[in-house]
Order: sequence, then C-alpha cells, then structure tokens
Amino acid sequence: MPTSQTLSRGVQVLEIVAAAPSALSIADVAAQLEVHRSIAYRIIRTLEQHRLLSRDEAGHIRPAAGLSVLARSVQRDLQNAAAPEIAALANQLSMTAFLAVWEHDVCTTLQSAQPRQDCKIMEHRAGSVHSMDLGANSIAIQSLFTKEQWKAKETGIEYRSQAREARIDGYACTQDEVSPGASCIAVPIISQQCAPATLAVLYPTSLQPEREGIVRALKEAALNITEALEERSGA
Repeated sequence: MPTSQTLSRGVQVLEIVAAAPSALSIADVAAQLEVHRSIAYRIIRTLEQHRLLSRDEAGHIRPAAGLSVLARSVQRDLQNAAAPEIAALANQLSMTAFLAVWEHDVCTTLQSAQPRQDCKIMEHRAGSVHSMDLGANSIAIQSLFTKEQWKAKETGIEYRSQAREARIDGYACTQDEVSPGASCIAVPIISQQCAPATLAVLYPTSLQPEREGIVRALKEAALNITEALEERSGA
C-alpha cells in the first residue's frame, strides 16, 4: 500500500472515531473505511502505538490522550485566550459557548463550554466541523472580508449575502441551518494574531431569547480575546 494512501486512511480512521457518538469496533471502522478488517486492524494498532486511539477490554475503539495533546497545540495562543471567555459566556448566558476557526472548506470547533447550572442546552463538542456553506460561524468569518477579498482567495465557497449584513452589524445569526432545532449567534474575532475565528453560542431555536444582550456579551468577550492575543504577542 503506498505511504500516502496509508496516511490518508489513518487520518480517516481518526475522523471516523472522533465523529462517532459511541465507541466503535474494528468491524465498524473497516465498514466505514470500506477496507478489509485486517487493514483496519493494522491502522488502528499503529494509531494505538502513538497514543491517538485506545481499545477497551471488549475491543471498542475510542480517542486516546494523544489526540488531546495535539489538539491543545492548534492555535495555542487563541485557545488559551479564549478558554476563560468561553466558560464565562456559557454560565452568563446559560448556553453552550464555543470557539470556531476557518480551515480550508470547513468551520472547525476548537473549544466549547456548557453552563454549570442545569438548563436546556444544545451539546456541541470540540472537533465538530461543518461546511463553510452553512451556519452563523461561516457567515461571521466571511464578514471579515469584502466580497472581492473573499473571491480573491479562490476558496470555492460562495460569499453569502448575509456576510455583508454581518460586516455591518458585527454578528451573524442562523436558525436550523447546521442542525435541526438549533440556532447560533456568532461574532468574528478581529485579530491579526490568529486564523480567522469566531466566538459563538448555540441554543434551541424554540427558546427565542432576547438577542441584543447575547450579541453584546459575545462582542465584549471577543474583544477581550483580541486584547489578550495582542498582549501575548507584544503588539
């Protein structure tokens, strides 16, 4: 098997396991990867040796601690600056709060936090991804650019009309777009010290909360993150 194909399949296995709502068997992974069970087994064993996957006594496969180490290194300064703000937002607004970044053709969640108190919330895990064609985060990221600037990047992703509105208003909001029953409000993090990123909250569409206070809290938290990044960089 060519090295590039092996590497690609290894990455696919990590994506399959990370996206699964529960632990998988080798047969499950092989089926999703569309390869023989023996090939899936060899890939999983290699990933186990690097502490990226682990198996319990029943042979079920789960993400391992090595993935957490790698994840913490992604946009490290941004994650460090955002962590306290995300936790504070979640508790202040009683909603799931999260940090997302633009990566190629997808929007990836780096961190998320849920409120301490019991309330009706939407779960959203770090590592979640969705297409840049969808969601408030994608619109907020596009709002960092003019239509001409976005087109010049040749992303293959259409510049959404809502991005211009978000550029004016400073935030984006969508309902039932990424997940049925879920609404999202996102603001861009305006900083030269990190990749294009957003700060957002997720909540059940049925709640229909007062938006003004949420937007203000998000903007203030995003500004705090920007200032923290500038302090870290010495700007």
